[in-house]
Amino acid sequence: MVHPSLAVSVPEAATARTLAATARLAAEAGAVVQIHVNEHLVAVERSLVRHGLRPLEYLHQVGALGPQLLAAHATLLTPAEVTLLAESGTAVSYNPVASAWKGNAVAPATTFAERGIRFGLGTDGTRGDGFRLADAAEFAQRLAYGLGSGDSSCGAGWTWLERATAGGADAAGLGRLAGRVTAGAAADFLLVDIGGPEMQPSWDLPWELVRRGNRDQLTAVFVAGRLRLWQGWPPDWDGPALVRRAAELGPLVVRRAEVTRAHPTSVSARDRATGPRHTAARHSAAATATAIPVQPDRTPRPFPAPATPSVPAEPEGCRR
Repeated sequence: MVHPSLAVSVPEAATARTLAATARLAAEAGAVVQIHVNEHLVAVERSLVRHGLRPLEYLHQVGALGPQLLAAHATLLTPAEVTLLAESGTAVSYNPVASAWKGNAVAPATTFAERGIRFGLGTDGTRGDGFRLADAAEFAQRLAYGLGSGDSSCGAGWTWLERATAGGADAAGLGRLAGRVTAGAAADFLLVDIGGPEMQPSWDLPWELVRRGNRDQLTAVFVAGRLRLWQGWPPDWDGPALVRRAAELGPLVVRRAEVTRAHPTSVSARDRATGPRHTAARHSAAATATAIPVQPDRTPRPFPAPATPSVPAEPEGCRR
């Protein structure tokens, strides 16, 4: 289940010879090369100063573009560079949340879709919730491009679902194995409960999954035909124990790494801005609010405790 790839952080981190050799090696092996391309303005400017070419243009010149390349971000693109992506078969990792957190722009993903450029949704380490990522992918396109052009569709819901599944698998070099529920592919799939109030009545399911879908609706996760998660937790090992252990080790690892925080936590920043007097007043107001009695005729009745769901047996048809 592990598929190795090669990586060069940014084009300027390697020589032209290394970039070309890495691309050739990956193409021969049927693997992927990952490179962060045209993400930050400073990187584009450095490339122009050093080579007289923008990063993507430079990769084209040295022979590194092609179906084996997964270009991360690709946000600062000229029309000519978009054409280079389309003609070379290069894939793009569209990382909308990373662009919002630390980038200079939003990748023109709707243009990628129109030009037939291969792309999938990526995180760059920012967000692991697939539903929230699909929502961010569509919303970023709407703010960056749709509003200015009067495009009320922005690719429609199915575009972002496809790029989160089949398109992402193809961009990562796994199109023959994953991304679709079909004969011959890995039996990797989710069971999503769409019977809740968020989805009913249903008018356009792809849109509803993109805009309203939530990880709480994931009933089950199957990998290679095996039930791996049931209602958020593994059925055959102690998931909560792992989470508790990670919570214990996380702060220790960060302290050993000597991470320098440039900004305070949000709570510390709020207290610093408002002062202790305002903080005490807020706490007092909260305590007062919780002490207000409920009117007798509106006394809430407790709901019965939900029954602990049983884990179903693995369906025979999903086993290899």
